[in-house]
Amino acid sequence: MSDDIQLAQDVALDARSFLETLEAVASGEAGSQAISLLLLDVARICVSGAQLGALTDVILESNVEPVVPSMPDVDELRVRLAEELKPVDEYVEVFDPYGEEELVAYSLSDDLTEIAGDLLHGLRHFDAGRGEESLWWWQFTYLNHWGNHAGAALRALQSVVAHVRLDAVPEG
Repeated sequence: MSDDIQLAQDVALDARSFLETLEAVASGEAGSQAISLLLLDVARICVSGAQLGALTDVILESNVEPVVPSMPDVDELRVRLAEELKPVDEYVEVFDPYGEEELVAYSLSDDLTEIAGDLLHGLRHFDAGRGEESLWWWQFTYLNHWGNHAGAALRALQSVVAHVRLDAVPEG
């Protein structure tokens, strides 16, 4: 099995896990474990993204993207995530630490569904047997879109966990 095919399978596995976690959180099924589960799966998808970023550019034979079956609408997922994450959904972030120093308002629900949309698109290619196309899509969108959202979401989630654990008043 070629390294590219194995990487596509690994990213597809991580993408599916991420999407399952989002659905569990959005449905309320994750309960008090929601933030912890999101932290783990966002970290996992960040590792997949880093592997894609470190990979030499995936170059396709054709400049024409094959038709992808229609994408599911992630707006309902975004609304349900926003409701479940309401106390911690909004946060601020420096958009580009090497460019603008201005703080930008973000929301976890937006970040998570932006990542989901890009991962779903790549999964459509993967599930259609176009592993190279899926790698190209995931790599391209990691570098120019979902990677930024994943990094920002990871920092926000880690901050929530840190505040919960470190700001707690000791009993006694």
